[in-house]
Amino acid sequence: MPDQREVGGAELVGALERPRRVLVMVKAGGPVDAVIGFTAHLVVAADVYEEEVRTQLANDDFTGWMAPPFLLWLADRLGSRPGSHDLVLAAVGPAPECDLPLVNAEHASDHPRVRRASRYRTDVRVFTDPDEFGVLVLGRGLAGRWEIAFEVDPVGRNRGLGRRLALAAREQVGEGEAVFAQVSPGNAASVRSVLAAGFRPIGSEVLFPRQR
Repeated sequence: MPDQREVGGAELVGALERPRRVLVMVKAGGPVDAVIGFTAHLVVAADVYEEEVRTQLANDDFTGWMAPPFLLWLADRLGSRPGSHDLVLAAVGPAPECDLPLVNAEHASDHPRVRRASRYRTDVRVFTDPDEFGVLVLGRGLAGRWEIAFEVDPVGRNRGLGRRLALAAREQVGEGEAVFAQVSPGNAASVRSVLAAGFRPIGSEVLFPRQR
């Protein structure tokens, strides 16, 4: 089997400074494996042999590494299923302005958004707004980083609640600590919300949840 050592967040970031266009590394810490795309750089962080991965595609074929044939091959190799190809955004805590008090919502653990987030994250925390129009999930994901997910009920939409939930999420992490959001590019409303909350695009990724 490949090296079982897990790579933490700092090592994953440091790997991006290497000159290789496509970097294959042992699996990142956290509950998922991943294919991560950056500007002119791509990382495969998974429990597979590098030589085996590189037989699938050319090193400079950025399109192919994120295309279904390679992702399905990797999923089969990992015994997993690929998640969606998401835009990844990041911000640091705390937010400069936040007017939304969060309410702990352990009772919402069966919410579809919470169930999905729990497949990709550990140490999951669930919050709602005081009116319970939205749900916010915060947990530890790829490489142990803080990640958020949120959903607003139809009755609570068009009020800026998505932006306010994303801002409130930044309040839950330490001073200068990064928090990440993964959003489907086609979900324009959520993209606008996280951008308005100060998150900035840094790349894209496909996650492969491990069996737990």
